[in-house]
Amino acid sequence: MGNAALNLNPPNADLNLSTHGSDWLWAAFSIFGVSLLTSVCLDLLRPRGTRLFHQIAVVIFATASIAYFSMASDLGSAPVRVEFRGHGSEPTRQVWFVRYIQWFITLPLLILELLLTTGLSLSDILTTLFFAVVFVISGLIGSIVPSTYKWGYFVFGVVALFYIWFSLLVRAPRTTFPTGGLSSSGYFLSAGWLSFLLLLYPICWGLSEGGNVITPTSEMVFYGVLDILAGPLLLFFFLFSIRSADYEAFGFYSGKFTDTADHAHAAPSKA
Repeated sequence: MGNAALNLNPPNADLNLSTHGSDWLWAAFSIFGVSLLTSVCLDLLRPRGTRLFHQIAVVIFATASIAYFSMASDLGSAPVRVEFRGHGSEPTRQVWFVRYIQWFITLPLLILELLLTTGLSLSDILTTLFFAVVFVISGLIGSIVPSTYKWGYFVFGVVALFYIWFSLLVRAPRTTFPTGGLSSSGYFLSAGWLSFLLLLYPICWGLSEGGNVITPTSEMVFYGVLDILAGPLLLFFFLFSIRSADYEAFGFYSGKFTDTADHAHAAPSKA
């Protein structure tokens, strides 16, 4: 039986996802689904009190899996009139808001995953996460604006991206890493890789939702490759690089109990 997603959920715009694009999205969904199951298993294998980074990865993969299931099913999009290359008419293009819901959750968590291994202050981390949200929301608003004002939101997003780069590549590396070289080497590689990928997202936006240069199917392939490189590839490498890190050095304490009632009067457990 072939892929019937577009027959069951017909496209809602003139420029829309193709069956081949849906096939690619199902493949990407499978990658995120397998990554989710793998991260859950790795999390359960970790000793209690050393699962924070693995649980953040679980949330990221779970969110991405739901988003890619929706997009592969041709759900979670809205028609938006294109600004360029309408060829004398005013066609509409599918814009997937579900993708931006995914990034609204996953990008701040991905940045948090990296910055928690540095000596960056909590206030600086929260400010960086705020600009990650600005980066995503600016892309969402710009993608649904049919006029040239969408490029104003594009500029807002790029400005926010510069702050993210500044935190990842300048401020955080200057701090003292709690576990020394054990986590710093993995951080430098991961932060550099993520910073490079974040440069490509605005380029894809400009070619797809912004300038209507590439088709929605090509857009899905472009974004999908970026999400896989910034998701499973980056996260599993980073988790491997800090596998032997001493969680005591991070100082993560929840102050709450996560064991059974028999331990209700035990000492506060680590996060």
